[in-house]
Amino acid sequence: MTDVLIIGCGVIGAACAYELAHSNVSVTVLEADNDVANGTTKANSAILHAGYDPHPGTRMAALNVEGVALARDICARLDVPYDPIGSLVLAFDEKDLETLNVLYDRGIKNGVPDIELLTADEVHAMEPNLADNVCGALYAPSAAVVSPWEYCLAMAEVAVKNGVELHRNSPVTAIEQIEGGFRVHTPDAVYEARYILNAAGVNAGAVHELVAPKEYHITPNRGEYYLLDKNQGQQVSHVIFQCPNENGKGVLVSPTVHGNLIVGPNAEGVSAADDTETTSAGLEFVMNAARRSVPGINFRENIRNFAGVRANHSSDDFLIAESKFVPGFFDLAGIKSPGLSAAPAIAKEAARLLAGAGLELPPKADFADGRTRVRFNECTPEEKNALIAEDPRYGRIICRCETVTEGEIVATLSTPIPPMSVNGVKRRVGAGMGRCQGGFCGPRVQDILARELGCSPVDIPMDSNGTWVLCGETKSKAN
Repeated sequence: MTDVLIIGCGVIGAACAYELAHSNVSVTVLEADNDVANGTTKANSAILHAGYDPHPGTRMAALNVEGVALARDICARLDVPYDPIGSLVLAFDEKDLETLNVLYDRGIKNGVPDIELLTADEVHAMEPNLADNVCGALYAPSAAVVSPWEYCLAMAEVAVKNGVELHRNSPVTAIEQIEGGFRVHTPDAVYEARYILNAAGVNAGAVHELVAPKEYHITPNRGEYYLLDKNQGQQVSHVIFQCPNENGKGVLVSPTVHGNLIVGPNAEGVSAADDTETTSAGLEFVMNAARRSVPGINFRENIRNFAGVRANHSSDDFLIAESKFVPGFFDLAGIKSPGLSAAPAIAKEAARLLAGAGLELPPKADFADGRTRVRFNECTPEEKNALIAEDPRYGRIICRCETVTEGEIVATLSTPIPPMSVNGVKRRVGAGMGRCQGGFCGPRVQDILARELGCSPVDIPMDSNGTWVLCGETKSKAN
């Protein structure tokens, strides 16, 4: 019987695994998909919010500010792309200026460091491509951008390296209460655990109801995005927000850690947790809203559209609590924005709740922290030559857009959580992230995976199970 079983390995589940791996307890993680970070964690704005938006006194406010500070150190230790570029919330009229004052006061109460209100001249001096009618802004230098899937993957990899068991392709189908804990069923195995952390994202409500009466309702809410080519990445140098409203933080414009420009999202309620389609109406709304902030964005340079689904629920706060009806079962639910920002702080809160429920968490004396990976396109010529001399596969470029080598792709298969799909490689080393979006390198990545795994290319999906690139093999007949 494991001490703690975590359901879900998005950024919240991964952060919990990473936090608990620092202690001498046994931890098992069950992920329904074939990879970590394959839900909301891979499809969001990639922003670590400063913390001025949540209402003071809420868990969301405290955990946002704490989480951003923790994330900075975690990203440095685990070699995760991170850039503290700061954020600006724009005002376009007197009503917006009043809203900025409210956000500023919240930020001060929440402990957001170094925030300040800027005049129109100060804002345009920082961001000359903003609309002429911007009349002020709230500046928060502690905001940052991050690679969200690498952030999640890094924490999960270090957790696995320190003894956490991760089982992918393991959707939870049933949960029973047994003496001393729980019995959890998946299609292929049964697990027993003393405690459960429900970090199932948009499916957290359904998981909760496998073992407990309904205590809350998750409402999926879809947001659509543009990802623009790197030639648009210098349009702005900060995260650019508009004043928030009842639908969230609104449409933002931001550089990414990879040098692109991300624009979005809208906010639309959907009936299904996996409804990640993009729509012409939604994308038109995003485009028009973004041009209100940055009129010069060239949307003809768009290289990809995508959508993510937020896990909204009726409260304006995160739901982090033990079930009222099932002792030992803890929900980490309704983790909408700023969930990515708050993730490591949410994990610490979950550990405190487990300790309060009776789980002893003695420190692990031999915890092995830290993680690095080769990024060939960032190496010096001398470093590149040394890599090629050691392994000639580093001399073969597979992804031309991002200069990703065969050596980097093969190396992912020796990591604690190797990829199972073409997009799994994409999230680990960036092959397919560039302007052609895998048009050149995708088939080559598929062939490398098949070769290294000893299977047919037909068996390699694009992403989740069932997203097949090939449906059969053809064989020519000899004359």
